[in-house]
Amino acid sequence: MDEEHLRKPLSTSDIVEATEEKKPDWIELEEATTNEEVESQPVSLLQADEIDDLRSRWNAIQIEFVDEPRASVEQADALVAEVMRKIAQMFAEKRATLDEQWTNHDDVSTEDLRVALQRYRSFFHRLLAL
Repeated sequence: MDEEHLRKPLSTSDIVEATEEKKPDWIELEEATTNEEVESQPVSLLQADEIDDLRSRWNAIQIEFVDEPRASVEQADALVAEVMRKIAQMFAEKRATLDEQWTNHDDVSTEDLRVALQRYRSFFHRLLAL
């Protein structure tokens, strides 16, 4: 990344541009379940302390809206982009770990793959619920 990009706050537009530049190289899996089979409790994608911090930051943004509505919207966009980046990074790191294991011909347990697919499924259905 260049220095200018590091100084500029991340926005949701940046995430769209980044995903258009490099498409995932892995094969799309067929949907493993129907909507009726989706677990009732979504899988947590972030640590509890991260979630608490993000909620606190969101509350501060909402409170600021009364005095600075434009700044609040800009901050909300940046916070959403940050969360999306964190989640994308988490998925990318897990995928890289699995790829490395497959490349090294290490055994990847069915349980590890089940958990990975469960996270993808949970996130996928949350995205569609928006």
